[in-house]
Amino acid sequence: MRGLGYSTATALADIIDNSVSANARNVSLTFEWAGNRSHVAILDDGDGMDAATLDLAMRLGERSPLDKREAGDLGRFGLGLKTASFSQCRSLTVASAKDGEIHCLRWDLDVLAASADDGWHLLEGSAEGSEGMLSPLTEARKGTLVLWESLDRIVTLGFKEQDFLDLIDGVERHLAMVFHRYLGGPRPRLRLIINGRPVAPWDPFMVSHPATYSSPVAPLGDVEVQCHVLPHKDRLTPDEVESGGGPHGWTAQQGFYVYRNERLLVAGSWLGLGQGRSWTKEEAHRLARIRLDIPNSADAAWKIDIRKSTARPPVGIRAALTKLAEDARSRARKVFAHRGQPVRVVGAQPVAQAWRAEHFNGGMRYRIDVSHPAVREVLDQAGDLAPQIRAMIRVIEETVPVQRIWLDTAEGKETPRTGFSGDPPAEVRSVLLAVYRNLVLRKGMSPELARERLLHTEPFHNYPELVGSLPDDPDAGGMK
Repeated sequence: MRGLGYSTATALADIIDNSVSANARNVSLTFEWAGNRSHVAILDDGDGMDAATLDLAMRLGERSPLDKREAGDLGRFGLGLKTASFSQCRSLTVASAKDGEIHCLRWDLDVLAASADDGWHLLEGSAEGSEGMLSPLTEARKGTLVLWESLDRIVTLGFKEQDFLDLIDGVERHLAMVFHRYLGGPRPRLRLIINGRPVAPWDPFMVSHPATYSSPVAPLGDVEVQCHVLPHKDRLTPDEVESGGGPHGWTAQQGFYVYRNERLLVAGSWLGLGQGRSWTKEEAHRLARIRLDIPNSADAAWKIDIRKSTARPPVGIRAALTKLAEDARSRARKVFAHRGQPVRVVGAQPVAQAWRAEHFNGGMRYRIDVSHPAVREVLDQAGDLAPQIRAMIRVIEETVPVQRIWLDTAEGKETPRTGFSGDPPAEVRSVLLAVYRNLVLRKGMSPELARERLLHTEPFHNYPELVGSLPDDPDAGGMK
């Protein structure tokens, strides 16, 4: 039972589920470092339990997962409190206040291991010397306090205070994600406190950002699905880039987010979906995140496990989910590839690309598009040098460092810079003027037509202000 695979963060989320089911509005977590005597306490202001209810709650599997539950109940197996706690500690104390009366029961694995009759002895009261840790509960008429002591799965050999602090940070990030729909909004339904500091919600979908794409909500029976494509890094501030990656980073956080009663169960998974073979998490789709809501009556159909960390879609809706996800992945790939820049189109005129992808039987290769104005003008004026220039272009095409670009992108977790990104305006202006001068003086275009042409030419279409400031007289050499 201790080896079900809980992390400290997921175990604490299970404890908080019980608080939410008990109508708690405030849950306070206290992490106290004291070496091998460190402890963790979770205090809520929920309904609390009388003696009989507490005794039932401390039993293992006190109810069948097939039992009908309240619509807002976040539990299922009746194991979470115990298995989550035992995965982290050897001593679990639960004290609960209801109608001004406090009742306290305790499991101690050392006592069980030393039992001569191999009996499961549930102890009354807190451990000797731990009475003071229950004092916050004495000031309330209702609520529950869960106390973890003997943290043998946390404070292991070599574990230091800084490791404990890092653990707290990881717990905060996880809880901010799992309960973000409870913590957010103008009237939050839940307030989480960790060592006196409120936990701010983390929205995986960045719905408040103007560059986020959100599809209409698609109902699939009793399931709701909404696809989101997040903005490219270039459209975000440094703080937004840092927070948007979530607890595990941009690539790891892609995929479906499965919620039950608005509590997050699965954070970023393609759920075994895909055409032919299951999709894997790839850089090109890192911006795709899909919200999927299921009711708690669908646990069996979705094969929700004890830790509430895995889910498998029923066969009947897999095809529909795959279709929705394919659209989101396609949109995310386009945003990722084009750095989130909108393609400017006037009428039906497309943007002239500097590179094109060429498909053939052996695969795909990249070619410089010789119709691009900057390339076309050089070739038209090359004269006897045209063969050498074409040879140079071919060498560039055949030596595009595709593998290096792919590795740098995958390992660096970002797209290599292109499109004059980070260059000063003066450098962009000098290149722009050179192309503009050719269009007007050598091609005979009017200044208006030349500027219009550049607004439909990569990468100048990303600089409409600079294009608009080009002088009518190209020989003026400056901007309007």
